[in-house]
Amino acid sequence: MIELLVVIAIIGILASVVLASLNSARTKGADAAVKANMANARAQAELFYDIGSTYLNVCNSGVTASIWPMVSAAATAGGTTLVATPPTTIQVVSTPVCHDGASGWVAAVPLKSSSTTYYCVDSTGASKTYTGLIPAEGTYPTGFVCL
Repeated sequence: MIELLVVIAIIGILASVVLASLNSARTKGADAAVKANMANARAQAELFYDIGSTYLNVCNSGVTASIWPMVSAAATAGGTTLVATPPTTIQVVSTPVCHDGASGWVAAVPLKSSSTTYYCVDSTGASKTYTGLIPAEGTYPTGFVCL
């Protein structure tokens, strides 16, 4: 009888280890989905530029061929929601953003693994992870680039 209890206890311990690992894998998978969607957004933005020779409105949800669907999908994968109208003040660290102008654009989405860590892509081809506040539209110190 004691052997049966020992076996049940071992199975319970192993099951808890497996479930903990599975949760970690889900988070890493969500982070990978954020990065993949943002990479797709970068490629789509270049196609958008090829059509009109401008990045203006590339983040607009109502414009055909904009990057809005990809950035929104990345935000959803990260567990957040992209808002249609960008705020005009420094962002809190859990808000995904997409800002554009005639000469460039930048988009950043928080990763699922940490709401204070963002994955950022921009019109210069940069794609990087960083921690901190996101500047509001029009306040980027060096144009539309990941900080």
